[in-house]
Amino acid sequence: MSILVRFTGAPSLTAEKYDETQTQIEASGEFPPDGLELHVAFSSGGNFRVSEIWDSKEQFEAFGPRLMPILSENGIELEGPPEIIEIHNVIRR
Repeated sequence: MSILVRFTGAPSLTAEKYDETQTQIEASGEFPPDGLELHVAFSSGGNFRVSEIWDSKEQFEAFGPRLMPILSENGIELEGPPEIIEIHNVIRR
C-alpha cells in the first residue's frame, strides 16, 4: 500500500538549509532510496515542508536510519514526527 508522508520543518529550517542538506543526501548515494516515488519540498504557513509518496511504509521506515544522521549533522529539526497517510488513489497526467 502506497503512503503519503508529510514532514514539517522547525521554523529554523530554510530553503537554503534544505538545499545544502539535500545536496549532501544525494552525494551520500542514499538518494533516491528504493520505494520513493515522489519528493516535493515547499514553504507553507511560515514553515518549510516536504511531502513524499512511498511504495510502502516498510520502505519509508528502512530509509530513516540512513536519513536521520544526515539531518542531525546539519542541524535540521522537525516539528514532531511525520504524518503518514495511506493513499487511496494517485492520478497522473
